[in-house]
Amino acid sequence: MAELKLSESRDLTRIERIGAHSHIRGLGLDSALEARDVSEGMVGQTSARKAAGVILQMIKEGKIAGRAVLLAGQPGTGKTAIAMGMAKSLGLETPFAMMAGSELFSLEMSKTEALMQAFRKAIGVRIKEETEIIEGEVVEVQIDRPAVAGAASKTGKLTLKTTEMETVYDLGAKMIEALGKEKVQSGDVIAIDKASGKITKLGRSFSRSRDYDAMGPQVKFMQCPDGELQKRKEVVHCVTLHEIDVINSRTQGFLALFTGDTGEIRSEVREQIDTKVAEWREEGKAEIVPGVLFIDEVHMLDIECFSFLNRALENEMAPILVVATNRGITTIRGTNYKSPHGIPIDLLDRLLIITTQPYTEDEISKILNIRCQEEEVEMSEEAKHLLTKIGVDASLRYAIHLITASSLACQKRKGNIVEMEDINRVYHLFLDVKRSTQYLMEYQSQYMFIQTGNIFKPAAIGIPKNPMNTVANHCAKVSGAVLANFPRNSIIMIWNTTVELRTPTKT
Repeated sequence: MAELKLSESRDLTRIERIGAHSHIRGLGLDSALEARDVSEGMVGQTSARKAAGVILQMIKEGKIAGRAVLLAGQPGTGKTAIAMGMAKSLGLETPFAMMAGSELFSLEMSKTEALMQAFRKAIGVRIKEETEIIEGEVVEVQIDRPAVAGAASKTGKLTLKTTEMETVYDLGAKMIEALGKEKVQSGDVIAIDKASGKITKLGRSFSRSRDYDAMGPQVKFMQCPDGELQKRKEVVHCVTLHEIDVINSRTQGFLALFTGDTGEIRSEVREQIDTKVAEWREEGKAEIVPGVLFIDEVHMLDIECFSFLNRALENEMAPILVVATNRGITTIRGTNYKSPHGIPIDLLDRLLIITTQPYTEDEISKILNIRCQEEEVEMSEEAKHLLTKIGVDASLRYAIHLITASSLACQKRKGNIVEMEDINRVYHLFLDVKRSTQYLMEYQSQYMFIQTGNIFKPAAIGIPKNPMNTVANHCAKVSGAVLANFPRNSIIMIWNTTVELRTPTKT
């Protein structure tokens, strides 16, 4: 009996991963593109969500391609959440590729190749083709097995019918194996692709609905097909340009899609594929679906990547580019020039900029409520109020991290509802950034190499030729150090207890 219970509990165990944005279902907009206060996991940021909704509507209608949007705002204001909401609202038909700015820097391929592959992942091709299928209700399946092992392979007969006709088909070994895999039995409605031999189980006939007293929720009942058994049907395949590139570029073909070992794809292969896709478009066999490429932490890209983006956005088959950054006026990577958001001015000029604002206390409370529901944590009103205060004083991310930790602390004291004492306990166990910084400032003398970064150049910051008084202000503990009469270009390095003088050597 114990073994039986154990096996049942194992079957019922379900692994659920809860991510930082797993509670988001969409942008939370109504039909007039007005942002609801709390909807589909989104809270606040009404103007940013409206702007994202307008972009989304234009993407769905296919009116824009090769445009770029910048989500700019302070850390923890929901930039990635808005991008995730856009991805969920687009649905499965529109390709959505997501990457971080630091992912491009790899030893295996160049930065421009990684960016090009990301662009091609965000462009879909909807290919239409007509196939011949056999569709009908299974009347009978007969399989003749050989009496002697090792003799001829199995053979069989399959009887299919529609409302107008009935036909018997002879089956080979592969078709018998495919029927066994799909667990096809009499009463099932199936479709067989004549070209590939693939069998699809569509459902079960209404005439057999009383065969069993109870059936699972996965059983779908349908009418017996009418008309001819053999029909021509239009099938639509949705693939990305990157998948076509990989299949045509390597000897192992589509297996590279699963291993991830795509490597660099030659430009000649891409040109041939683009030519073929253009032919299919003219013939009406295929249509291009421009998707969305989302690059988070875009300030991590260097000047070469930005110049590549400038050119790539002008391509006729470019996706919608959505980038996000939390930087203000900062240095463009790879140069000594400063620019807003760390992005060159010529690329900024092509961007539609959407800004996000810090969350209010009421909005933080609503977000924490949604996260508690997502993580299945019951919390008292006092504990929620305290957690909201922590979110306002420290950060929203820190408050969200405390939800699961406080739930575990509640379980340890055999409780069901998280109380203020649980929040208080984990708050003192795990420090936020402000308290951690304060702790470092208090005990900095006990850490290793804490002051190795304090390097002063006299010419750069105006230290006089005899800087005894100036340096003494920076390191009051230093005694007996002779700093007078050193050259103008020399470097003073302030250590924990010593002042080291370094004179640059001439090369």
